[in-house]
Amino acid sequence: MTAGPRPWRGFGQDGHNGPVSSLDPGFESGTDGPSLILVGVDGSRTSLRAAAYAGGLARRQHSRLLAVYVSRIPAGVSAAGGAAVMSETFDQIAADLEQLMRSRTAETGIVAEFLSVRGDPLAELTRIAVQTRADAVVVGASEHLGHRIVGSLAGRLVRAGKWPVTVVP
Repeated sequence: MTAGPRPWRGFGQDGHNGPVSSLDPGFESGTDGPSLILVGVDGSRTSLRAAAYAGGLARRQHSRLLAVYVSRIPAGVSAAGGAAVMSETFDQIAADLEQLMRSRTAETGIVAEFLSVRGDPLAELTRIAVQTRADAVVVGASEHLGHRIVGSLAGRLVRAGKWPVTVVP
């Protein structure tokens, strides 16, 4: 004789993908979504769409949102003495992005933070995602033709395979 239907718990909650008892104390309703969503922003059209998507996801999932802007000063600029000008420009871009993010998240009630760092975008996003224990990473698709050959940031994050990565066109 077989038991009646058992409630479906979802995928991966207890190490397998089948039904489990509803009496299982390991699952708490409302805690199965991401708690922190990291989004990489750089001011491009696709990164702003990625930020909007991540904001909507954070709102629907009741998650925190962390927007990260990574500025990268090319090696030739620092040798030519233009590092101070580039640094000032990056600081202004970061301030504008933070102001935009804060105004949009205040409208929707999303708990959000903004972080601006310098360095390699892949290395910095990876470091911050690990450090903050991000549950998901959202980035915009690259609009540069050369990235189809060399590989885009989004593609490299996906290949890293450490978190679910959403690439927004």
